[in-house]
Amino acid sequence: MEETPQNIPVSTNPIEPPKSEEKNGNKSRIFRKIKWIFPILAALFIFLILFLKLDTGAAAVFTDSVLRPLIGDRNVIYLEKIFFNSSDTFDRLTSNFRSVNAPQFDQGSANISGNNLNLNPIATNNKFKPLPGEGIWKDHPLNLFPGKEVMAYTFVRSDPQRPYSITTLVQMDMSQMRLGSVAGTQQPGGPVGKPGAGVVPKDIIDSGKLIAAFDGGFQYKDGQFGMIVGGTTFLPLKKNLGTLVGYKDGSLKIIDYTGQSLGNNVAFVRQNCPILIENGKDEVIDQQNRKFWGRLVTGTFDIYTWRSGIGLTAEGNLIFAVGNNLTPDTLATALKAAGAVNAIQLDINPFWVRFNVFEPDGPDKYTSTALTKDLADGSKEYLNGYNKDFFYVYKK
Repeated sequence: MEETPQNIPVSTNPIEPPKSEEKNGNKSRIFRKIKWIFPILAALFIFLILFLKLDTGAAAVFTDSVLRPLIGDRNVIYLEKIFFNSSDTFDRLTSNFRSVNAPQFDQGSANISGNNLNLNPIATNNKFKPLPGEGIWKDHPLNLFPGKEVMAYTFVRSDPQRPYSITTLVQMDMSQMRLGSVAGTQQPGGPVGKPGAGVVPKDIIDSGKLIAAFDGGFQYKDGQFGMIVGGTTFLPLKKNLGTLVGYKDGSLKIIDYTGQSLGNNVAFVRQNCPILIENGKDEVIDQQNRKFWGRLVTGTFDIYTWRSGIGLTAEGNLIFAVGNNLTPDTLATALKAAGAVNAIQLDINPFWVRFNVFEPDGPDKYTSTALTKDLADGSKEYLNGYNKDFFYVYKK
Protein backbone atom coordinates (compact mmCIF):
# COMPACT_ATOMS: atom_id res chain seq x y z
CA MET A 1 0.00 0.00 0.00
CA GLU A 2 1.26 3.42 -0.87
CA GLU A 3 1.50 5.96 1.89
CA THR A 4 0.08 9.42 1.53
CA PRO A 5 2.91 11.85 0.89
CA GLN A 6 3.60 13.89 4.01
CA ASN A 7 3.99 17.19 2.15
CA ILE A 8 0.47 17.16 0.67
CA PRO A 9 -2.29 17.98 3.13
CA VAL A 10 -5.29 15.70 2.96
CA SER A 11 -8.55 16.88 4.46
CA THR A 12 -10.81 14.42 6.21
CA ASN A 13 -13.59 16.94 6.73
CA PRO A 14 -16.79 16.48 4.68
CA ILE A 15 -17.38 18.93 1.86
CA GLU A 16 -19.94 21.49 2.90
CA PRO A 17 -22.61 22.49 0.45
CA PRO A 18 -22.46 26.10 -0.80
CA LYS A 19 -24.44 28.62 1.13
CA SER A 20 -27.93 29.40 -0.09
CA GLU A 21 -26.86 32.93 -0.95
CA GLU A 22 -24.29 31.51 -3.33
CA LYS A 23 -26.93 29.17 -4.82
CA ASN A 24 -29.30 32.04 -5.38
CA GLY A 25 -26.54 34.15 -6.81
CA ASN A 26 -25.56 31.44 -9.28
CA LYS A 27 -29.17 30.90 -10.31
CA SER A 28 -29.64 34.59 -10.83
CA ARG A 29 -26.55 34.84 -13.03
CA ILE A 30 -27.63 31.80 -15.05
CA PHE A 31 -31.12 33.20 -15.50
CA ARG A 32 -29.73 36.53 -16.67
CA LYS A 33 -27.69 34.69 -19.29
CA ILE A 34 -30.50 32.37 -20.39
CA LYS A 35 -33.16 35.05 -20.70
CA TRP A 36 -31.21 36.64 -23.54
CA ILE A 37 -30.91 33.41 -25.51
CA PHE A 38 -34.55 33.19 -26.52
CA PRO A 39 -34.86 36.74 -27.91
CA ILE A 40 -31.60 36.22 -29.81
CA LEU A 41 -32.79 32.91 -31.26
CA ALA A 42 -36.17 34.44 -32.15
CA ALA A 43 -34.49 37.37 -33.86
CA LEU A 44 -32.16 35.01 -35.72
CA PHE A 45 -35.09 32.85 -36.85
CA ILE A 46 -37.02 35.90 -38.12
CA PHE A 47 -33.89 37.12 -39.88
CA LEU A 48 -33.41 33.75 -41.57
CA ILE A 49 -37.05 33.65 -42.71
CA LEU A 50 -36.79 37.12 -44.23
CA PHE A 51 -33.42 36.24 -45.72
CA LEU A 52 -34.80 33.11 -47.37
CA LYS A 53 -37.95 34.84 -48.58
CA LEU A 54 -36.25 37.94 -49.95
CA ASP A 55 -33.08 36.47 -51.43
CA THR A 56 -33.34 32.73 -51.95
CA GLY A 57 -30.08 32.49 -53.84
CA ALA A 58 -28.00 34.28 -51.22
CA ALA A 59 -29.70 32.23 -48.49
CA ALA A 60 -28.85 28.96 -50.27
CA VAL A 61 -25.20 29.94 -50.67
CA PHE A 62 -25.04 31.18 -47.07
CA THR A 63 -26.53 27.91 -45.80
CA ASP A 64 -24.07 25.71 -47.69
CA SER A 65 -20.93 27.80 -47.30
CA VAL A 66 -21.39 29.21 -43.79
CA LEU A 67 -24.05 27.41 -41.76
CA ARG A 68 -23.12 23.85 -42.71
CA PRO A 69 -19.43 24.17 -41.76
CA LEU A 70 -20.37 26.16 -38.65
CA ILE A 71 -23.12 24.04 -37.09
CA GLY A 72 -22.99 20.78 -39.08
CA ASP A 73 -25.24 19.01 -41.58
CA ARG A 74 -27.65 17.54 -39.01
CA ASN A 75 -28.41 20.91 -37.45
CA VAL A 76 -28.85 22.56 -40.84
CA ILE A 77 -31.29 19.81 -41.86
CA TYR A 78 -33.29 20.40 -38.67
CA LEU A 79 -33.36 24.15 -39.36
CA GLU A 80 -34.47 23.53 -42.95
CA LYS A 81 -37.20 21.21 -41.74
CA ILE A 82 -38.43 23.78 -39.24
CA PHE A 83 -38.37 26.60 -41.79
CA PHE A 84 -39.97 24.82 -44.74
CA ASN A 85 -42.65 23.09 -42.70
CA SER A 86 -43.41 26.31 -40.81
CA SER A 87 -43.73 28.06 -44.16
CA ASP A 88 -46.07 25.30 -45.36
CA THR A 89 -48.17 25.61 -42.20
CA PHE A 90 -48.47 29.34 -42.79
CA ASP A 91 -49.54 28.69 -46.38
CA ARG A 92 -52.18 26.22 -45.21
CA LEU A 93 -53.57 28.63 -42.63
CA THR A 94 -53.82 31.48 -45.12
CA SER A 95 -54.85 29.50 -48.20
CA ASN A 96 -58.55 30.21 -47.65
CA PHE A 97 -57.93 33.95 -47.59
CA ARG A 98 -55.87 34.39 -50.73
CA SER A 99 -56.12 33.42 -54.36
CA VAL A 100 -53.99 30.73 -55.97
CA ASN A 101 -52.49 31.73 -59.30
CA ALA A 102 -51.41 29.53 -62.18
CA PRO A 103 -47.66 29.48 -62.92
CA GLN A 104 -46.40 32.29 -65.14
CA PHE A 105 -44.61 30.68 -68.07
CA ASP A 106 -41.99 32.49 -70.09
CA GLN A 107 -44.34 32.70 -73.06
CA GLY A 108 -47.93 31.95 -73.97
CA SER A 109 -48.98 29.24 -76.39
CA ALA A 110 -52.04 27.62 -77.87
CA ASN A 111 -53.44 24.18 -77.25
CA ILE A 112 -51.83 21.52 -79.39
CA SER A 113 -52.59 18.12 -80.83
CA GLY A 114 -49.33 16.36 -80.37
CA ASN A 115 -47.13 14.39 -82.90
CA ASN A 116 -45.09 12.04 -80.70
CA LEU A 117 -46.14 13.67 -77.44
CA ASN A 118 -48.85 12.18 -75.24
CA LEU A 119 -51.03 15.19 -74.63
CA ASN A 120 -54.15 13.74 -73.08
CA PRO A 121 -55.51 16.22 -70.52
CA ILE A 122 -54.61 15.41 -66.92
CA ALA A 123 -57.61 15.10 -64.63
CA THR A 124 -57.72 17.97 -62.15
CA ASN A 125 -58.12 17.47 -58.42
CA ASN A 126 -61.88 17.49 -57.75
CA LYS A 127 -61.32 19.20 -54.38
CA PHE A 128 -60.27 22.41 -56.11
CA LYS A 129 -61.79 24.66 -58.71
CA PRO A 130 -59.53 24.25 -61.76
CA LEU A 131 -57.17 27.09 -62.53
CA PRO A 132 -56.99 28.38 -66.13
CA GLY A 133 -54.97 25.88 -68.15
CA GLU A 134 -54.61 23.36 -65.34
CA GLY A 135 -53.96 19.87 -66.68
CA ILE A 136 -54.02 21.05 -70.32
CA TRP A 137 -50.83 20.54 -72.31
CA LYS A 138 -49.65 23.55 -74.28
CA ASP A 139 -46.97 23.86 -76.90
CA HIS A 140 -43.65 25.45 -76.06
CA PRO A 141 -42.53 26.51 -79.56
CA LEU A 142 -38.82 26.20 -80.35
CA ASN A 143 -37.08 27.94 -83.25
CA LEU A 144 -35.00 24.81 -83.85
CA PHE A 145 -38.23 22.96 -84.75
CA PRO A 146 -40.35 25.31 -86.87
CA GLY A 147 -43.90 24.04 -87.19
CA LYS A 148 -43.21 21.02 -84.96
CA GLU A 149 -44.56 20.27 -81.51
CA VAL A 150 -41.70 18.70 -79.57
CA MET A 151 -42.00 20.31 -76.13
CA ALA A 152 -45.14 20.88 -74.11
CA TYR A 153 -45.95 22.01 -70.60
CA THR A 154 -48.80 22.04 -68.13
CA PHE A 155 -49.29 22.11 -64.36
CA VAL A 156 -51.23 20.09 -61.81
CA ARG A 157 -52.07 20.10 -58.11
CA SER A 158 -51.44 16.62 -56.72
CA ASP A 159 -51.94 17.28 -53.00
CA PRO A 160 -55.65 17.34 -52.03
CA GLN A 161 -54.81 19.21 -48.82
CA ARG A 162 -52.76 21.97 -50.45
CA PRO A 163 -54.41 24.01 -53.23
CA TYR A 164 -51.31 26.21 -53.37
CA SER A 165 -48.93 23.31 -54.12
CA ILE A 166 -48.43 23.43 -57.88
CA THR A 167 -46.25 21.14 -59.97
CA THR A 168 -45.16 22.30 -63.40
CA LEU A 169 -44.60 19.53 -65.94
CA VAL A 170 -42.55 19.58 -69.14
CA GLN A 171 -42.79 16.82 -71.74
CA MET A 172 -40.09 16.46 -74.42
CA ASP A 173 -40.13 14.36 -77.58
CA MET A 174 -36.89 12.36 -77.26
CA SER A 175 -37.18 11.05 -80.81
CA GLN A 176 -36.10 14.57 -81.78
CA MET A 177 -33.76 15.31 -78.89
CA ARG A 178 -30.87 13.96 -76.84
CA LEU A 179 -30.13 14.22 -73.13
CA GLY A 180 -26.66 14.84 -71.71
CA SER A 181 -25.25 15.00 -68.18
CA VAL A 182 -22.57 17.26 -66.68
CA ALA A 183 -20.78 16.88 -63.35
CA GLY A 184 -20.36 20.14 -61.45
CA THR A 185 -17.02 21.73 -60.68
CA GLN A 186 -17.57 20.88 -57.00
CA GLN A 187 -20.52 18.49 -56.78
CA PRO A 188 -20.95 15.63 -56.53
CA GLY A 189 -17.36 14.45 -57.10
CA GLY A 190 -15.29 17.37 -55.81
CA PRO A 191 -15.02 16.13 -52.21
CA VAL A 192 -13.30 12.93 -53.45
CA GLY A 193 -11.00 14.71 -55.88
CA LYS A 194 -13.19 14.26 -58.98
CA PRO A 195 -14.35 17.72 -60.10
CA GLY A 196 -16.37 17.95 -63.29
CA ALA A 197 -16.49 20.41 -66.18
CA GLY A 198 -19.60 22.16 -64.84
CA VAL A 199 -20.54 23.53 -68.27
CA VAL A 200 -22.48 22.40 -71.34
CA PRO A 201 -19.92 20.81 -73.72
CA LYS A 202 -18.42 23.30 -76.17
CA ASP A 203 -19.38 21.29 -79.23
CA ILE A 204 -23.05 21.42 -78.17
CA ILE A 205 -22.87 25.18 -77.54
CA ASP A 206 -21.09 25.79 -80.84
CA SER A 207 -23.61 23.69 -82.76
CA GLY A 208 -26.47 26.02 -81.88
CA LYS A 209 -28.57 22.99 -80.94
CA LEU A 210 -28.91 23.50 -77.18
CA ILE A 211 -32.58 23.36 -76.16
CA ALA A 212 -32.80 23.23 -72.37
CA ALA A 213 -30.92 22.52 -69.15
CA PHE A 214 -32.17 21.57 -65.70
CA ASP A 215 -30.91 20.60 -62.26
CA GLY A 216 -29.29 17.30 -61.38
CA GLY A 217 -29.12 15.52 -58.04
CA PHE A 218 -27.98 15.97 -54.46
CA GLN A 219 -24.58 17.10 -53.29
CA TYR A 220 -21.97 14.59 -52.08
CA LYS A 221 -22.74 15.10 -48.39
CA ASP A 222 -26.45 14.44 -48.93
CA GLY A 223 -26.14 10.83 -50.02
CA GLN A 224 -22.99 10.26 -52.09
CA PHE A 225 -25.20 9.01 -54.91
CA GLY A 226 -23.39 7.62 -57.95
CA MET A 227 -22.50 9.51 -61.11
CA ILE A 228 -20.65 8.44 -64.25
CA VAL A 229 -20.13 10.55 -67.38
CA GLY A 230 -18.18 9.16 -70.31
CA GLY A 231 -15.28 7.21 -68.89
CA THR A 232 -15.15 9.09 -65.60
CA THR A 233 -16.70 7.78 -62.39
CA PHE A 234 -17.29 10.83 -60.24
CA LEU A 235 -18.94 8.73 -57.52
CA PRO A 236 -19.34 4.92 -57.61
CA LEU A 237 -22.81 3.49 -58.08
CA LYS A 238 -24.74 2.35 -55.02
CA LYS A 239 -27.40 -0.33 -54.86
CA ASN A 240 -31.12 0.19 -54.28
CA LEU A 241 -31.23 3.67 -55.77
CA GLY A 242 -33.24 5.16 -58.61
CA THR A 243 -30.82 5.39 -61.53
CA LEU A 244 -31.07 7.28 -64.81
CA VAL A 245 -28.99 5.72 -67.58
CA GLY A 246 -28.26 7.44 -70.89
CA TYR A 247 -26.82 5.57 -73.87
CA LYS A 248 -24.73 6.75 -76.78
CA ASP A 249 -27.58 6.08 -79.21
CA GLY A 250 -29.74 8.55 -77.28
CA SER A 251 -31.95 6.01 -75.53
CA LEU A 252 -32.72 6.40 -71.83
CA LYS A 253 -33.93 4.23 -68.99
CA ILE A 254 -34.72 4.68 -65.31
CA ILE A 255 -34.22 1.64 -63.12
CA ASP A 256 -33.87 0.52 -59.52
CA TYR A 257 -30.16 -0.31 -59.57
CA THR A 258 -29.37 -3.53 -57.70
CA GLY A 259 -25.98 -4.23 -59.24
CA GLN A 260 -27.23 -5.50 -62.60
CA SER A 261 -25.34 -4.88 -65.82
CA LEU A 262 -26.27 -1.60 -67.47
CA GLY A 263 -25.30 -2.88 -70.91
CA ASN A 264 -22.93 -1.48 -73.50
CA ASN A 265 -22.38 2.03 -74.85
CA VAL A 266 -23.37 3.82 -71.65
CA ALA A 267 -22.94 7.60 -72.02
CA PHE A 268 -23.84 8.62 -68.46
CA VAL A 269 -25.39 7.38 -65.24
CA ARG A 270 -26.85 9.48 -62.43
CA GLN A 271 -28.39 8.19 -59.21
CA ASN A 272 -30.48 10.19 -56.77
CA CYS A 273 -32.49 8.68 -53.92
CA PRO A 274 -34.63 5.51 -54.09
CA ILE A 275 -36.83 5.17 -57.18
CA LEU A 276 -40.18 7.00 -57.10
CA ILE A 277 -42.05 5.09 -59.81
CA GLU A 278 -41.07 1.72 -61.25
CA ASN A 279 -42.94 0.14 -64.16
CA GLY A 280 -45.98 2.30 -63.45
CA LYS A 281 -46.09 1.47 -59.73
CA ASP A 282 -45.59 4.03 -56.99
CA GLU A 283 -42.63 3.05 -54.85
CA VAL A 284 -43.04 5.83 -52.30
CA ILE A 285 -44.01 3.34 -49.63
CA ASP A 286 -40.82 2.58 -47.70
CA GLN A 287 -40.71 4.92 -44.69
CA GLN A 288 -36.98 4.37 -44.29
CA ASN A 289 -36.41 5.84 -47.73
CA ARG A 290 -37.86 9.19 -46.72
CA LYS A 291 -34.60 10.22 -45.10
CA PHE A 292 -33.07 9.99 -48.59
CA TRP A 293 -35.88 11.70 -50.52
CA GLY A 294 -36.26 14.49 -47.99
CA ARG A 295 -32.68 14.71 -46.73
CA LEU A 296 -33.99 14.24 -43.21
CA VAL A 297 -32.19 13.06 -40.11
CA THR A 298 -35.02 10.60 -39.58
CA GLY A 299 -37.74 9.40 -41.90
CA THR A 300 -40.60 10.35 -39.59
CA PHE A 301 -41.64 13.63 -41.17
CA ASP A 302 -41.48 14.93 -44.71
CA ILE A 303 -40.17 18.33 -45.63
CA TYR A 304 -42.70 20.29 -47.67
CA THR A 305 -40.41 22.09 -50.05
CA TRP A 306 -39.57 22.70 -53.70
CA ARG A 307 -38.72 19.43 -55.43
CA SER A 308 -37.88 18.33 -58.94
CA GLY A 309 -38.03 14.96 -60.63
CA ILE A 310 -37.50 13.24 -63.95
CA GLY A 311 -39.52 10.46 -65.57
CA LEU A 312 -39.88 8.50 -68.78
CA THR A 313 -43.17 7.71 -70.50
CA ALA A 314 -44.07 4.44 -72.19
CA GLU A 315 -43.30 6.15 -75.52
CA GLY A 316 -39.83 7.11 -74.33
CA ASN A 317 -40.56 10.80 -73.85
CA LEU A 318 -38.93 12.72 -71.03
CA ILE A 319 -40.98 14.31 -68.25
CA PHE A 320 -39.50 16.97 -65.98
CA ALA A 321 -41.49 17.99 -62.90
CA VAL A 322 -40.89 20.86 -60.48
CA GLY A 323 -43.09 22.38 -57.81
CA ASN A 324 -43.46 23.93 -54.39
CA ASN A 325 -44.66 22.45 -51.08
CA LEU A 326 -44.10 18.92 -52.37
CA THR A 327 -43.33 15.62 -50.67
CA PRO A 328 -41.98 12.53 -52.46
CA ASP A 329 -45.57 11.24 -52.62
CA THR A 330 -47.06 14.28 -54.34
CA LEU A 331 -44.06 14.61 -56.68
CA ALA A 332 -44.53 10.97 -57.73
CA THR A 333 -48.28 11.50 -58.16
CA ALA A 334 -47.67 14.46 -60.49
CA LEU A 335 -45.11 12.57 -62.56
CA LYS A 336 -47.39 9.56 -62.88
CA ALA A 337 -50.32 11.76 -63.88
CA ALA A 338 -48.15 13.19 -66.67
CA GLY A 339 -47.53 9.70 -68.02
CA ALA A 340 -44.22 8.72 -66.38
CA VAL A 341 -43.91 4.95 -65.91
CA ASN A 342 -40.45 5.20 -64.30
CA ALA A 343 -39.19 8.20 -62.35
CA ILE A 344 -36.71 9.45 -59.78
CA GLN A 345 -36.42 12.58 -57.69
CA LEU A 346 -33.74 15.13 -58.56
CA ASP A 347 -32.72 18.13 -56.46
CA ILE A 348 -34.87 19.85 -53.84
CA ASN A 349 -35.28 23.24 -52.14
CA PRO A 350 -35.74 26.66 -53.77
CA PHE A 351 -32.90 28.05 -55.87
CA TRP A 352 -31.47 24.57 -56.61
CA VAL A 353 -34.45 23.42 -58.72
CA ARG A 354 -34.17 24.90 -62.22
CA PHE A 355 -35.25 24.56 -65.83
CA ASN A 356 -33.98 26.89 -68.55
CA VAL A 357 -35.08 26.97 -72.18
CA PHE A 358 -32.46 28.13 -74.71
CA GLU A 359 -32.86 29.66 -78.17
CA PRO A 360 -29.87 30.16 -80.51
CA ASP A 361 -29.04 33.81 -81.08
CA GLY A 362 -26.08 33.88 -83.41
CA PRO A 363 -22.80 31.90 -83.34
CA ASP A 364 -22.10 30.46 -79.88
CA LYS A 365 -24.83 32.63 -78.35
CA TYR A 366 -28.22 31.93 -76.85
CA THR A 367 -31.08 33.73 -75.25
CA SER A 368 -32.57 31.92 -72.29
CA THR A 369 -35.48 32.12 -69.91
CA ALA A 370 -36.49 30.16 -66.85
CA LEU A 371 -39.50 27.93 -67.50
CA THR A 372 -41.64 29.84 -64.99
CA LYS A 373 -41.21 33.17 -63.26
CA ASP A 374 -40.68 31.60 -59.83
CA LEU A 375 -37.73 29.39 -60.83
CA ALA A 376 -34.11 30.47 -60.48
CA ASP A 377 -32.37 31.36 -63.75
CA GLY A 378 -29.37 29.07 -64.18
CA SER A 379 -28.54 29.95 -67.79
CA LYS A 380 -25.28 31.80 -67.14
CA GLU A 381 -23.98 29.02 -64.92
CA TYR A 382 -24.94 26.28 -67.37
CA LEU A 383 -23.09 28.09 -70.18
CA ASN A 384 -20.09 29.32 -68.19
CA GLY A 385 -19.59 26.97 -65.25
CA TYR A 386 -21.66 25.60 -62.38
CA ASN A 387 -20.56 23.96 -59.15
CA LYS A 388 -23.41 21.40 -59.18
CA ASP A 389 -24.27 18.71 -61.71
CA PHE A 390 -27.05 19.20 -64.25
CA PHE A 391 -28.64 17.81 -67.41
CA TYR A 392 -28.89 19.43 -70.81
CA VAL A 393 -31.13 18.73 -73.81
CA TYR A 394 -30.08 19.30 -77.41
CA LYS A 395 -31.40 18.69 -80.92
CA LYS A 396 -30.72 15.27 -82.35
